[in-house]
Amino acid sequence: MDNSPSKKVWLKFKRNKFAFAGLIFILLLVLMGISGYLIMPDSSPDANVQKVQIAKQKPGAKFMFLIVERYTHIARVNWFQKMLNGQTPDFKSIPITAYRIAGRDVFVTEYIGEEEKAKETKYNLADLCPDCVLPNTIERVKPLFEKHNIYSQTYLLGTDIYGRDLLSRLILSIRVSLSVGIMAVLISLFIGVGLGAVAGYFGGRVDALISWVMNVIWSLPSLLLVIAISFALGKGFWQIFIAVGLSTWVDVARLVRGQVMALKEVEFIEAARALGFSTSRIIVKHILPNIAGPILVVASSNFASAILLETGLSFLGFGAQPPTPSWGSMIKEHYGYIIMDAAYLAILPGLAIMLTVYAFNVLAIGLRDAFDVKGQNVTV
Repeated sequence: MDNSPSKKVWLKFKRNKFAFAGLIFILLLVLMGISGYLIMPDSSPDANVQKVQIAKQKPGAKFMFLIVERYTHIARVNWFQKMLNGQTPDFKSIPITAYRIAGRDVFVTEYIGEEEKAKETKYNLADLCPDCVLPNTIERVKPLFEKHNIYSQTYLLGTDIYGRDLLSRLILSIRVSLSVGIMAVLISLFIGVGLGAVAGYFGGRVDALISWVMNVIWSLPSLLLVIAISFALGKGFWQIFIAVGLSTWVDVARLVRGQVMALKEVEFIEAARALGFSTSRIIVKHILPNIAGPILVVASSNFASAILLETGLSFLGFGAQPPTPSWGSMIKEHYGYIIMDAAYLAILPGLAIMLTVYAFNVLAIGLRDAFDVKGQNVTV
Protein backbone atom coordinates (compact mmCIF):
# COMPACT_ATOMS: atom_id res chain seq x y z
CA MET A 1 0.00 0.00 0.00
CA ASP A 2 1.28 3.47 -0.97
CA ASN A 3 1.65 5.55 2.19
CA SER A 4 3.46 8.48 0.57
CA PRO A 5 2.52 11.99 1.80
CA SER A 6 1.11 12.92 -1.61
CA LYS A 7 -1.14 9.82 -1.57
CA LYS A 8 -2.45 10.72 1.89
CA VAL A 9 -3.13 14.29 0.80
CA TRP A 10 -5.04 13.07 -2.27
CA LEU A 11 -7.16 10.62 -0.28
CA LYS A 12 -7.97 13.29 2.29
CA PHE A 13 -8.84 15.76 -0.47
CA LYS A 14 -11.16 13.26 -2.19
CA ARG A 15 -13.18 12.88 1.00
CA ASN A 16 -14.16 16.54 0.75
CA LYS A 17 -17.05 16.23 -1.71
CA PHE A 18 -17.46 19.95 -2.34
CA ALA A 19 -13.75 20.45 -3.03
CA PHE A 20 -13.63 17.40 -5.31
CA ALA A 21 -16.72 18.62 -7.18
CA GLY A 22 -15.02 22.01 -7.53
CA LEU A 23 -11.96 20.32 -9.02
CA ILE A 24 -14.12 18.40 -11.51
CA PHE A 25 -15.91 21.61 -12.50
CA ILE A 26 -12.60 23.42 -13.02
CA LEU A 27 -11.26 20.53 -15.13
CA LEU A 28 -14.42 20.69 -17.28
CA LEU A 29 -13.88 24.43 -17.73
CA VAL A 30 -10.27 23.82 -18.74
CA LEU A 31 -11.36 21.17 -21.26
CA MET A 32 -14.00 23.51 -22.71
CA GLY A 33 -11.53 26.37 -22.81
CA ILE A 34 -8.92 24.30 -24.65
CA SER A 35 -11.46 22.86 -27.10
CA GLY A 36 -12.82 26.34 -27.71
CA TYR A 37 -13.93 26.80 -31.29
CA LEU A 38 -14.20 23.05 -31.88
CA ILE A 39 -17.26 22.76 -29.62
CA MET A 40 -18.81 26.20 -30.19
CA PRO A 41 -21.89 26.59 -32.40
CA ASP A 42 -20.33 29.77 -33.81
CA SER A 43 -16.74 28.93 -34.67
CA SER A 44 -15.93 32.31 -36.23
CA PRO A 45 -13.04 34.28 -34.67
CA ASP A 46 -14.24 35.77 -31.36
CA ALA A 47 -17.69 34.21 -32.01
CA ASN A 48 -18.56 37.51 -33.65
CA VAL A 49 -21.05 36.64 -36.39
CA GLN A 50 -23.69 39.33 -35.98
CA LYS A 51 -27.26 39.05 -37.23
CA VAL A 52 -29.11 42.02 -35.81
CA GLN A 53 -32.45 40.70 -37.10
CA ILE A 54 -32.39 37.98 -34.44
CA ALA A 55 -31.02 40.06 -31.54
CA LYS A 56 -32.17 39.25 -27.97
CA GLN A 57 -33.78 35.94 -28.90
CA LYS A 58 -34.80 33.67 -26.04
CA PRO A 59 -32.87 30.46 -25.23
CA GLY A 60 -33.86 27.62 -27.54
CA ALA A 61 -34.79 29.88 -30.47
CA LYS A 62 -34.44 28.17 -33.86
CA PHE A 63 -34.10 29.92 -37.22
CA MET A 64 -33.80 29.03 -40.87
CA PHE A 65 -31.04 30.72 -42.85
CA LEU A 66 -30.45 31.33 -46.54
CA ILE A 67 -26.87 31.47 -47.86
CA VAL A 68 -26.88 34.44 -50.24
CA GLU A 69 -23.17 34.70 -51.01
CA ARG A 70 -20.08 32.50 -50.85
CA TYR A 71 -16.52 33.74 -50.42
CA THR A 72 -14.07 31.74 -52.51
CA HIS A 73 -11.02 33.56 -51.09
CA ILE A 74 -11.54 32.20 -47.56
CA ALA A 75 -9.30 29.20 -46.93
CA ARG A 76 -10.38 26.31 -44.73
CA VAL A 77 -8.04 25.71 -41.79
CA ASN A 78 -7.13 22.44 -40.10
CA TRP A 79 -8.64 21.39 -36.78
CA PHE A 80 -5.71 22.65 -34.71
CA GLN A 81 -5.76 26.12 -36.24
CA LYS A 82 -9.53 26.16 -35.85
CA MET A 83 -9.22 25.18 -32.19
CA LEU A 84 -6.82 28.07 -31.56
CA ASN A 85 -8.20 30.87 -33.72
CA GLY A 86 -11.51 29.74 -35.19
CA GLN A 87 -12.64 29.53 -38.81
CA THR A 88 -13.56 32.66 -40.74
CA PRO A 89 -16.99 32.08 -42.34
CA ASP A 90 -16.83 31.51 -46.09
CA PHE A 91 -20.41 32.58 -46.72
CA LYS A 92 -22.98 35.24 -45.90
CA SER A 93 -26.45 34.22 -44.75
CA ILE A 94 -29.69 35.87 -43.68
CA PRO A 95 -32.51 34.60 -41.44
CA ILE A 96 -35.69 33.77 -43.34
CA THR A 97 -39.17 32.54 -42.55
CA ALA A 98 -40.09 31.08 -45.97
CA TYR A 99 -38.92 30.71 -49.55
CA ARG A 100 -40.29 29.44 -52.85
CA ILE A 101 -38.71 28.62 -56.19
CA ALA A 102 -40.43 29.84 -59.32
CA GLY A 103 -38.63 29.04 -62.55
CA ARG A 104 -35.19 30.63 -62.43
CA ASP A 105 -35.99 32.83 -59.43
CA VAL A 106 -36.13 32.32 -55.68
CA PHE A 107 -38.58 34.41 -53.63
CA VAL A 108 -37.51 34.77 -50.01
CA THR A 109 -39.32 36.18 -46.97
CA GLU A 110 -36.70 37.51 -44.59
CA TYR A 111 -37.10 37.44 -40.81
CA ILE A 112 -37.23 41.00 -39.46
CA GLY A 113 -38.99 40.41 -36.14
CA GLU A 114 -41.80 38.48 -34.51
CA GLU A 115 -44.45 41.11 -35.11
CA GLU A 116 -43.39 42.37 -38.51
CA LYS A 117 -43.93 40.75 -41.87
CA ALA A 118 -41.32 41.32 -44.53
CA LYS A 119 -42.03 41.49 -48.23
CA GLU A 120 -40.68 38.84 -50.54
CA THR A 121 -37.25 39.45 -52.02
CA LYS A 122 -36.38 38.00 -55.40
CA TYR A 123 -33.01 36.34 -56.04
CA ASN A 124 -31.68 34.77 -59.21
CA LEU A 125 -31.49 31.01 -58.70
CA ALA A 126 -28.29 30.69 -60.73
CA ASP A 127 -26.57 33.31 -58.54
CA LEU A 128 -27.45 31.53 -55.31
CA CYS A 129 -27.05 27.94 -56.47
CA PRO A 130 -25.30 27.38 -59.81
CA ASP A 131 -25.78 23.59 -59.49
CA CYS A 132 -29.56 24.03 -59.26
CA VAL A 133 -30.21 25.49 -62.74
CA LEU A 134 -31.43 23.49 -65.70
CA PRO A 135 -30.99 20.88 -67.18
CA ASN A 136 -31.96 19.72 -63.66
CA THR A 137 -35.63 18.87 -63.38
CA ILE A 138 -37.84 20.86 -61.06
CA GLU A 139 -38.06 17.84 -58.77
CA ARG A 140 -34.29 17.97 -58.23
CA VAL A 141 -33.95 21.74 -57.90
CA LYS A 142 -35.51 22.10 -54.46
CA PRO A 143 -33.47 19.30 -52.75
CA LEU A 144 -30.25 20.69 -54.29
CA PHE A 145 -31.15 24.21 -53.25
CA GLU A 146 -31.91 23.12 -49.67
CA LYS A 147 -28.68 21.15 -49.52
CA HIS A 148 -26.45 24.01 -50.72
CA ASN A 149 -28.22 27.15 -49.51
CA ILE A 150 -30.56 26.39 -46.61
CA TYR A 151 -29.61 25.49 -43.05
CA SER A 152 -31.13 25.76 -39.58
CA GLN A 153 -29.50 26.80 -36.32
CA THR A 154 -30.75 26.53 -32.75
CA TYR A 155 -29.50 29.07 -30.23
CA LEU A 156 -29.48 27.06 -27.02
CA LEU A 157 -28.86 30.08 -24.79
CA GLY A 158 -30.33 32.69 -27.12
CA THR A 159 -28.62 35.65 -28.78
CA ASP A 160 -27.20 38.91 -27.44
CA ILE A 161 -28.06 42.48 -28.44
CA TYR A 162 -26.02 42.12 -31.63
CA GLY A 163 -27.55 38.81 -32.67
CA ARG A 164 -24.48 36.77 -31.69
CA ASP A 165 -24.72 33.26 -30.24
CA LEU A 166 -24.59 33.65 -26.46
CA LEU A 167 -23.43 30.08 -25.76
CA SER A 168 -20.41 30.46 -28.05
CA ARG A 169 -19.34 33.70 -26.41
CA LEU A 170 -19.76 32.22 -22.92
CA ILE A 171 -17.54 29.27 -23.86
CA LEU A 172 -14.90 31.49 -25.45
CA SER A 173 -14.89 33.73 -22.36
CA ILE A 174 -13.62 30.73 -20.38
CA ARG A 175 -10.30 31.13 -22.19
CA VAL A 176 -10.02 34.77 -21.15
CA SER A 177 -10.78 34.16 -17.47
CA LEU A 178 -8.66 31.02 -17.07
CA SER A 179 -5.70 32.40 -19.03
CA VAL A 180 -5.72 35.61 -16.98
CA GLY A 181 -5.97 33.52 -13.81
CA ILE A 182 -3.10 31.22 -14.79
CA MET A 183 -0.75 33.99 -15.90
CA ALA A 184 -1.61 36.21 -12.94
CA VAL A 185 -0.98 33.34 -10.50
CA LEU A 186 2.34 32.50 -12.16
CA ILE A 187 3.46 36.13 -11.98
CA SER A 188 2.32 36.44 -8.36
CA LEU A 189 4.08 33.18 -7.44
CA PHE A 190 7.31 34.24 -9.13
CA ILE A 191 7.40 37.61 -7.38
CA GLY A 192 5.79 36.57 -4.09
CA VAL A 193 7.80 33.40 -3.50
CA GLY A 194 11.05 35.16 -4.43
CA LEU A 195 10.60 38.24 -2.25
CA GLY A 196 8.93 36.35 0.58
CA ALA A 197 11.71 33.76 0.75
CA VAL A 198 14.43 36.43 0.70
CA ALA A 199 12.69 38.50 3.40
CA GLY A 200 12.00 35.51 5.64
CA TYR A 201 15.45 33.94 5.30
CA PHE A 202 17.70 36.98 5.63
CA GLY A 203 15.59 39.11 7.98
CA GLY A 204 17.02 42.39 9.25
CA ARG A 205 17.04 45.38 6.91
CA VAL A 206 16.21 43.24 3.89
CA ASP A 207 13.09 41.98 5.63
CA ALA A 208 12.18 45.50 6.78
CA LEU A 209 12.48 46.91 3.26
CA ILE A 210 10.49 44.15 1.58
CA SER A 211 7.88 44.22 4.34
CA TRP A 212 7.49 47.98 3.86
CA VAL A 213 6.87 47.48 0.13
CA MET A 214 4.36 44.70 0.88
CA ASN A 215 2.50 46.89 3.38
CA VAL A 216 2.29 49.75 0.90
CA ILE A 217 0.89 47.46 -1.81
CA TRP A 218 -1.39 45.75 0.75
CA SER A 219 -2.90 49.10 1.77
CA LEU A 220 -4.06 49.87 -1.78
CA PRO A 221 -7.43 48.52 -2.98
CA SER A 222 -6.73 45.76 -5.49
CA LEU A 223 -9.11 47.04 -8.16
CA LEU A 224 -7.74 50.59 -7.99
CA LEU A 225 -4.18 49.25 -8.15
CA VAL A 226 -5.00 47.13 -11.20
CA ILE A 227 -6.68 50.11 -12.89
CA ALA A 228 -3.61 52.28 -12.19
CA ILE A 229 -1.31 49.63 -13.66
CA SER A 230 -3.63 49.28 -16.66
CA PHE A 231 -3.47 53.02 -17.24
CA ALA A 232 0.33 52.79 -17.22
CA LEU A 233 0.51 49.75 -19.51
CA GLY A 234 -2.51 50.49 -21.71
CA LYS A 235 -5.66 48.55 -22.48
CA GLY A 236 -5.29 45.02 -23.80
CA PHE A 237 -5.24 41.33 -23.09
CA TRP A 238 -1.57 40.90 -22.16
CA GLN A 239 -1.57 44.04 -20.04
CA ILE A 240 -4.27 42.47 -17.86
CA PHE A 241 -2.00 39.48 -17.14
CA ILE A 242 0.68 41.79 -15.77
CA ALA A 243 -1.70 44.13 -13.95
CA VAL A 244 -3.57 41.38 -12.09
CA GLY A 245 -0.35 39.48 -11.34
CA LEU A 246 1.31 42.57 -9.87
CA SER A 247 -1.68 43.15 -7.60
CA THR A 248 -1.89 39.64 -6.10
CA TRP A 249 1.71 38.79 -5.21
CA VAL A 250 1.54 40.30 -1.69
CA ASP A 251 -0.61 37.45 -0.35
CA VAL A 252 1.97 34.94 -1.55
CA ALA A 253 4.92 36.94 -0.23
CA ARG A 254 3.42 37.37 3.26
CA LEU A 255 2.67 33.65 3.51
CA VAL A 256 6.10 32.55 2.25
CA ARG A 257 7.89 35.05 4.51
CA GLY A 258 6.16 33.68 7.61
CA GLN A 259 6.71 30.06 6.62
CA VAL A 260 10.40 30.59 5.83
CA MET A 261 10.99 32.46 9.09
CA ALA A 262 9.55 29.49 11.02
CA LEU A 263 11.34 26.86 8.96
CA LYS A 264 14.84 28.34 8.78
CA GLU A 265 15.48 27.54 12.44
CA VAL A 266 14.60 23.84 12.08
CA GLU A 267 17.41 21.32 12.65
CA PHE A 268 17.79 20.05 9.10
CA ILE A 269 18.22 23.63 7.80
CA GLU A 270 20.92 24.20 10.42
CA ALA A 271 22.54 20.98 9.26
CA ALA A 272 22.43 22.17 5.64
CA ARG A 273 24.22 25.38 6.65
CA ALA A 274 26.83 23.40 8.59
CA LEU A 275 27.48 21.29 5.50
CA GLY A 276 28.26 24.46 3.58
CA PHE A 277 25.29 24.43 1.22
CA SER A 278 24.69 27.71 -0.57
CA THR A 279 21.79 29.96 0.46
CA SER A 280 20.01 29.49 -2.88
CA ARG A 281 20.23 25.70 -2.55
CA ILE A 282 18.89 25.76 1.00
CA ILE A 283 15.92 27.92 -0.03
CA VAL A 284 15.12 26.11 -3.28
CA LYS A 285 15.93 22.52 -2.34
CA HIS A 286 15.08 22.35 1.35
CA ILE A 287 12.69 25.13 2.38
CA LEU A 288 10.34 25.72 -0.54
CA PRO A 289 9.42 22.02 -1.06
CA ASN A 290 8.29 21.89 2.57
CA ILE A 291 5.92 24.84 2.18
CA ALA A 292 4.48 23.77 -1.18
CA GLY A 293 1.12 22.96 0.43
CA PRO A 294 0.39 26.45 1.80
CA ILE A 295 1.64 28.01 -1.43
CA LEU A 296 -0.72 25.83 -3.46
CA VAL A 297 -3.62 26.85 -1.21
CA VAL A 298 -2.98 30.59 -1.59
CA ALA A 299 -2.41 30.15 -5.35
CA SER A 300 -5.84 28.56 -5.70
CA SER A 301 -7.38 31.40 -3.71
CA ASN A 302 -5.55 33.98 -5.82
CA PHE A 303 -6.89 32.30 -8.96
CA ALA A 304 -10.42 33.16 -7.86
CA SER A 305 -9.35 36.72 -7.00
CA ALA A 306 -7.70 37.11 -10.41
CA ILE A 307 -10.90 36.04 -12.18
CA LEU A 308 -12.92 38.57 -10.18
CA LEU A 309 -10.41 41.32 -10.93
CA GLU A 310 -10.42 40.49 -14.64
CA THR A 311 -14.21 40.52 -14.87
CA GLY A 312 -14.30 43.79 -12.94
CA LEU A 313 -11.77 45.34 -15.31
CA SER A 314 -13.68 44.08 -18.33
CA PHE A 315 -16.88 45.56 -16.92
CA LEU A 316 -15.12 48.92 -16.60
CA GLY A 317 -13.64 48.67 -20.09
CA PHE A 318 -10.02 47.94 -19.15
CA GLY A 319 -10.05 44.20 -19.82
CA ALA A 320 -10.23 42.21 -23.04
CA GLN A 321 -11.24 44.62 -25.79
CA PRO A 322 -14.18 44.01 -28.17
CA PRO A 323 -14.93 41.89 -30.05
CA THR A 324 -13.07 39.45 -27.75
CA PRO A 325 -15.73 38.10 -25.37
CA SER A 326 -15.35 38.28 -21.61
CA TRP A 327 -17.85 37.55 -18.86
CA GLY A 328 -17.33 41.04 -17.45
CA SER A 329 -17.86 42.80 -20.78
CA MET A 330 -20.92 40.64 -21.47
CA ILE A 331 -22.47 41.85 -18.21
CA LYS A 332 -21.57 45.43 -19.08
CA GLU A 333 -23.30 45.15 -22.46
CA HIS A 334 -26.48 43.66 -21.04
CA TYR A 335 -26.92 44.72 -17.40
CA GLY A 336 -29.62 47.19 -18.46
CA TYR A 337 -31.82 44.28 -19.54
CA ILE A 338 -31.97 42.74 -16.04
CA ILE A 339 -35.23 44.61 -15.33
CA MET A 340 -36.59 43.76 -18.78
CA ASP A 341 -37.65 40.53 -20.44
CA ALA A 342 -34.05 39.64 -21.40
CA ALA A 343 -32.45 39.35 -17.94
CA TYR A 344 -30.74 36.09 -18.96
CA LEU A 345 -28.29 38.13 -21.07
CA ALA A 346 -26.60 39.41 -17.90
CA ILE A 347 -27.55 36.58 -15.52
CA LEU A 348 -25.84 33.81 -17.53
CA PRO A 349 -22.33 35.37 -17.54
CA GLY A 350 -22.90 36.36 -13.90
CA LEU A 351 -23.66 32.73 -13.02
CA ALA A 352 -20.53 31.63 -14.91
CA ILE A 353 -18.41 34.00 -12.80
CA MET A 354 -20.09 32.95 -9.56
CA LEU A 355 -19.73 29.20 -10.18
CA THR A 356 -16.11 29.49 -11.32
CA VAL A 357 -15.04 31.61 -8.34
CA TYR A 358 -16.95 29.34 -5.96
CA ALA A 359 -15.23 26.27 -7.47
CA PHE A 360 -11.79 27.77 -6.87
CA ASN A 361 -12.72 28.84 -3.34
CA VAL A 362 -13.95 25.38 -2.31
CA LEU A 363 -10.86 23.91 -4.00
CA ALA A 364 -8.66 26.18 -1.86
CA ILE A 365 -10.54 25.12 1.28
CA GLY A 366 -10.19 21.46 0.33
CA LEU A 367 -6.46 21.86 -0.29
CA ARG A 368 -6.05 23.68 3.02
CA ASP A 369 -7.71 20.83 4.90
CA ALA A 370 -5.88 18.15 2.91
CA PHE A 371 -2.45 19.69 3.50
CA ASP A 372 -3.45 20.52 7.10
CA VAL A 373 -1.75 23.87 6.70
CA LYS A 374 -2.20 24.99 10.31
CA GLY A 375 -0.74 21.82 11.76
CA GLN A 376 1.50 20.80 8.89
CA ASN A 377 4.39 18.50 9.80
CA VAL A 378 7.71 19.41 8.24
CA THR A 379 9.52 16.61 6.45
CA VAL A 380 13.16 16.37 5.51
